Amino acid sequence: MSNDPLVSIIVPTFNSQNTLERCLTSIRDQTYKNIQTIVVDNGSTDRTVEIARQYGAEVHILVRVERSRQINYGVKMARGKYVYRVDSDFILDPIIVEEATRKCEDEGYDAISMFCASDPTISFWSKVRNLEKDCYRDQLLYTGARFLRKDVFEAIGGFREDLVAGEDYDLYNRLKKTDYRIGTIKSQELHVGEPKRLADIIRKQYYYGSTIRGFLKANRTAGVVQISPIRLPLIRNWRKFARHPLLTVGFIIYYVVQYAAALAGLIMSYITKRGNTGQRKS
Repeated sequence: MSNDPLVSIIVPTFNSQNTLERCLTSIRDQTYKNIQTIVVDNGSTDRTVEIARQYGAEVHILVRVERSRQINYGVKMARGKYVYRVDSDFILDPIIVEEATRKCEDEGYDAISMFCASDPTISFWSKVRNLEKDCYRDQLLYTGARFLRKDVFEAIGGFREDLVAGEDYDLYNRLKKTDYRIGTIKSQELHVGEPKRLADIIRKQYYYGSTIRGFLKANRTAGVVQISPIRLPLIRNWRKFARHPLLTVGFIIYYVVQYAAALAGLIMSYITKRGNTGQRKS
């Protein structure tokens, strides 16, 4: 319909050629057609930019920046009434943009949270992660809000560009402190950039752990709950784990490895900081 408000979808990328085409195809195939697709690339050396242009996306290149700055820049370039942050390894349900837009337009919501499932076909570990994520359906504290009115995104200051890990949580926490309304929809996203090996999980979680201090400093209460290994949704959904004993064993291994790697990264960040402080003093 000609009266449909424009939705600007922001896709941050870096060497994303393995997943970007599927992501952009899912955007192209949306039932909602008034969409502006903006790809903000971080200096990719593969075919990422070529693929983005083949799909008619507006491409902007920022080199050596973190993801939060890419998204903020994309929002700055957005012409839409709504902005939707979509990672390059996400595949969208065909009706997700239409459902989110209608929820805001017809029911007066300012932001939308949608569930993101892990693709269980990638590996054993993606099956484990999908089992875990399934416990967080309708849990806004852990799913955040990716679809927002542009003026709302700007009013709360967008993403904190000094954060690497936890930027989604931080945005949601600041949104919750306002009077803006967050709605949920049935359509969901599918994460296809799932780990294939335990080593992939270790590397990623170590990196997140080494950068989490900024998030915890800015989110002293909710942030601790969001990254804590003790999560009530997991306890409440114990029957899901009981039905899948093999995946439950895998989940225990995954959970221990995940938090051990993150803790190691966090400890190393403190050691590195103290070392740098000592060098400056001397």
